[in-house]
Amino acid sequence: MPLGVLIGFDGSPAATAAIEVGGQLLPQAHAWVAQLWTPPFASEPLRRRLRSTVGSASELVERTEREGEREAQRIAVTGTTLARAAGLDAEPLVKRTWGGEGLVLAQLAEQVSADLLLVGSRGLGGAQALMGSVSDMAVHYASRPTLVAPAPMLADEYDALAGGPVVVGWDGSGGARTALSAAQHLFHGREIVAVSVGQGITETPPDGVATEHIDTQAGAKDHFVADTLTGLAAHRRAAAIVVGSRGQSAIREVLLGSVARATLRSAHRPVLVVPGP
Repeated sequence: MPLGVLIGFDGSPAATAAIEVGGQLLPQAHAWVAQLWTPPFASEPLRRRLRSTVGSASELVERTEREGEREAQRIAVTGTTLARAAGLDAEPLVKRTWGGEGLVLAQLAEQVSADLLLVGSRGLGGAQALMGSVSDMAVHYASRPTLVAPAPMLADEYDALAGGPVVVGWDGSGGARTALSAAQHLFHGREIVAVSVGQGITETPPDGVATEHIDTQAGAKDHFVADTLTGLAAHRRAAAIVVGSRGQSAIREVLLGSVARATLRSAHRPVLVVPGP
């Protein structure tokens, strides 16, 4: 069966770039292109036009919702067209919500049984939730691997998507093993490189996986580990970086782990965050 990917799409350049990333990394996958229809249910230009033509508040609300729904459907169809042009087997998915877009995308990924969730790193519509952008919240809540596509990417970073290796952060933990397994499944056929940074890592990856170790002084900070990982990915012209998250706590710092969080902040290549075991 083909892989299934749920793509958050709002028509922005970041969301468009995410579709291109998905087409390169997950060729021929089945994609649901999700447009979340949220308050105020229509774009500001539409609402300005409606305010100048309606005669009452109730009429404004009714027409705003009607026009907003049509607008959401058009955006979803546009994203679906882009996804098909990128080589994905795509269909639109419009969902009316009342905010919390990142959480809703995580829930939708479960409902359609997607293998992974794909979002642009600049969020959907610039909406900000309590603990960060839409992409932050999607990673925070998703029970499925979540691929965050950065924007903008440079030409050589785009070129690496087609055939570059996949770099996986490795420390021998259960989370690292889960991340490595996900990388092998989702990026089947690509070279997988398990990279360990620091001292005291004795567990080795399974046979058949390329490895690289970068030694550092004891007590290296997590942001240094993340920077080293992203630097190696750039040196190897990697298509993507894969990191595991930690635990099931509702506290985002515990859920992601500081290395995963720092990698999301520093990487200029797609980052796949895989929930821990």
